[in-house]
Amino acid sequence: QVQLVESGGGLVQAGGSLGLSCAASGRTFDNCAAAWFRQAPGKEREFVSTISWSGTTTYYANSVKGRFTISRDNAKNTLYLQMNSLKPEDTAVYYCAFRRYSGVMYRAGDYDYWGQGTQVTVSS
Repeated sequence: QVQLVESGGGLVQAGGSLGLSCAASGRTFDNCAAAWFRQAPGKEREFVSTISWSGTTTYYANSVKGRFTISRDNAKNTLYLQMNSLKPEDTAVYYCAFRRYSGVMYRAGDYDYWGQGTQVTVSS
């Protein structure tokens, strides 16, 4: 059974940093793209960033470009999101997701496996 477990969320002041991790178990994700999404209260889940299996291809939402960095360690089956210069509008539950396929995608519906989410709260 595939399980994705996020960690690293919390409360931080605006301008601060947080690092999220997503540990996958139950299968390896060779040649599978991965991504981070987030959902703020009352809003739809939105794309944050995606990364190819090799890590050579990454894309970011315009709202986080230059502040967030996605990475992965395939040997550890773990996905990461480093978040710097955090803003109050970054407050949301952050979800990691993996696809069965290699192509990076922006839509939540293109991802097959999801974590339970971790809360990130940025105070002003």
